[in-house]
Amino acid sequence: VFGARYVAKNIVAAGLAKKCSIQIAYAIGIARPISIYVNTFGTGIISNNKLNVLIKEYFDLSPRGMIEKLDLLRGDIYKKFPKSLFLDDYAWEKTDMVEALRQATAV
Repeated sequence: VFGARYVAKNIVAAGLAKKCSIQIAYAIGIARPISIYVNTFGTGIISNNKLNVLIKEYFDLSPRGMIEKLDLLRGDIYKKFPKSLFLDDYAWEKTDMVEALRQATAV
């Protein structure tokens, strides 16, 4: 959930789509996702397939990659969950990949 939101939020913030939904599938014993599905609901300025390639290139969606990037081992974030999962102080709400995505797509 956190990794998918982080990716989708950066895609929208970079202006690559007005809406974005990301689905990530994993298999036991495999560190990388076995499938990444991107849907921009027709609002993307590049194809969903090209976005999929960008995601694989710029985002480490392995469990270790997400734990490190999103600081998921920090214990205090779990105390806040009952209030809201979508607050600006969570790492998955940051849009720190915007410039890299814009440069990669020349937007």
